[in-house]
Amino acid sequence: MTAITPLRGLEPTRQQLDNGAVIFAKTSRTTPAVTIHASFEAGTVFEPPERAGLAHFISRTIDRGTTTRTADQIAEDLDSRGVSLSISVNRHLMSLVCTCLAEDVEAMLTLVGDVAMHPTFPEKDVATRRAEIITMIRQDQDNPAAVATEGLMELLYPDHPYGRRPRGTVESVEQTPVSALQAFHRERFSPATLRLAIVGDIEPPRAVAAGARVFGGWRVPAPAPVALPSVTPLATRQQRVVTMMNKAQADIAGGFVTITRSDPSYYAYWLMNTIFGQYSIGGRLGDSIRERQGMAYYVFGSLDANVVPGPLVVRAGVNPANVERALASIDEEMIKMAEAGPTEREMTETRQYLIGSMPRQLETNSGIANFLQMVEFFNLGLDYDLRLPIILQHITRDEVQEAAQRTLDPAREAVVIAGPYDPSAR
Repeated sequence: MTAITPLRGLEPTRQQLDNGAVIFAKTSRTTPAVTIHASFEAGTVFEPPERAGLAHFISRTIDRGTTTRTADQIAEDLDSRGVSLSISVNRHLMSLVCTCLAEDVEAMLTLVGDVAMHPTFPEKDVATRRAEIITMIRQDQDNPAAVATEGLMELLYPDHPYGRRPRGTVESVEQTPVSALQAFHRERFSPATLRLAIVGDIEPPRAVAAGARVFGGWRVPAPAPVALPSVTPLATRQQRVVTMMNKAQADIAGGFVTITRSDPSYYAYWLMNTIFGQYSIGGRLGDSIRERQGMAYYVFGSLDANVVPGPLVVRAGVNPANVERALASIDEEMIKMAEAGPTEREMTETRQYLIGSMPRQLETNSGIANFLQMVEFFNLGLDYDLRLPIILQHITRDEVQEAAQRTLDPAREAVVIAGPYDPSAR
């Protein structure tokens, strides 16, 4: 084992076990509780193309029984300690998270380890969850916001894992057998990709020892490497309309392929997106389109720089009569940001906002655990909490404007409109 303990900042202990698993431990005395956050590289990008939604399916069934516990026994073990186990999945990671009393850490780690390492995917429970997932997919198909967002990702990432619907389709879920769940678990769950954060009212030596006792003896092969396809930004504007006349609101999702998280310009993009679509009441978008023009129920921008170039997405919910005006106003704000860049006041206030938000993010055990997982996944270094304010202070106005010029071009945007809107009828 090799241990690294930085001297300042959060001061988490990081220890890598002989089997490749990494354990983070951080003491926080805010409450007499401990958050356990285990993540594996088992997200949606690792699904076979014909098995869209497989990772989400596993996240809904992995806790339905193990080789030593039934689903009822798992539920009873959790309920008896007042603990709920949350399982989530994104493009790259599947995470198992729970918060328990400090006295229950060893027992809860044992349970989390059992669920992660030895699930059985009982046929009856899989069938029940399959029906629930299909219901959720059909609800998404009837939700303009979900239709617009998923349609946008399909336009930005054609034939790419990032463009898949996270829950899959009704057909793909119906055709997924238990053997596919078992195979994906066998192939993707390994100590080589396990990152375990234990944060709260516990000393690091006890936390590391507990994690090592549960996962240290796990010996299964590391997952095979997966090469993700390259991504090419759109060269021309693409627009899709999904008419849903039985709805009251039209939802707009527009966006661009941007950069990877490791790109040195990430921080300029982060500042740019915050000024454009997030700060205060929604950045420039919220101030112009929602507050001053009163055209949108909501409007905001989000940036997801990732392992491959991720999307910058603009979302808005509007009265169907305002779709064209809202689109024109969004385009106008993009052009202004690219041509003139941010003001010095916007730069100062946004830096202060982002720097000031980090201590709030790290106020809770779960917030610290999430932060440590992010730092490890993107290889940012254990002193990242100390370096981040300095990095942001050195980003210039010109760098932010350059990020806008590289990205915010309405002529190369993908746009999806879903709701009671029919352009041919206007």
